[in-house]
Amino acid sequence: MAELNYHHLRYFRAVAHDGNLTRTAARLNLSQSALSIQIKQLEDRLGHALFERRGRQLYLTEAGRIALDHADTIFSTGEELVETLKEAGRARRAIRVGALATLSRNFQVEFLRPLLGRADVDMILRSGSTSELLGSLETLNLDIVLLTQAPMADAVTPFVAHEIYQQRVSLVGKPFHGQPGATLFELLDRYPVVLPTLESGVRAQFEALVARLGITPQIAAEVDDMAMMRLLAREGIGLAVLPPIVVKGELESGMLVEFDALPGVIESFYAVTVKRRFPNPLIRSLLDRITTTLDNP
Repeated sequence: MAELNYHHLRYFRAVAHDGNLTRTAARLNLSQSALSIQIKQLEDRLGHALFERRGRQLYLTEAGRIALDHADTIFSTGEELVETLKEAGRARRAIRVGALATLSRNFQVEFLRPLLGRADVDMILRSGSTSELLGSLETLNLDIVLLTQAPMADAVTPFVAHEIYQQRVSLVGKPFHGQPGATLFELLDRYPVVLPTLESGVRAQFEALVARLGITPQIAAEVDDMAMMRLLAREGIGLAVLPPIVVKGELESGMLVEFDALPGVIESFYAVTVKRRFPNPLIRSLLDRITTTLDNP
């Protein structure tokens, strides 16, 4: 049986991602006819049509989608091998870390602490949405991603979610909001609250708690960013529902007070990696510190 021609596969992959033969030919500095011949030879080798034309656009057939999945895996693995072996001879090694844009900066620092200040480590930090970060992780542009929810994994996207941190969530506010001995019912019944948005797992847990207590709290603000919740708590507009690590400095200075932990309400943090043939060895330095008690170090 004749071996697969990887030049044909590379050209097919380029056209599949562009969706336009003319644009791809120009980008690769090839004639359109030469590129068409390369793809036709691959189709003949595989025994299936890989594209169907609709107007000027090319769309993948079912066989084409399968071929593209394999092509992406093949070439991503090759790029990973080159980068890994290139780094092997260097005195310094890079690690690329992505974090949800709304994630607590205090938490990020605590997680990255084993690598901070190391002279042999180049740390590249990026932030973004969950979909952006997981996309970069899947294409090996990131080594590890920090999220508050574990992503779905399947055979095509083999994400590995390590639960690295699980912290209580508390009512936090200015000292004038009440005495530390005040009951949870009294605090929620008297003062407005700053809450995460409805999409948050913490918000769902909080709603279940106040339903059990028979309270309808006054909502001062709904926020999807922990940094903004921290600022609003500092401004004293209400009691913030958040993990104490988010306001660690303010609690230590006395600017804010942790009035009460919310029973049954927790925030989980995940370090997400992807199965790789050549994993970055620096990841182990971070994952070896996995704990669910960072709030009580």
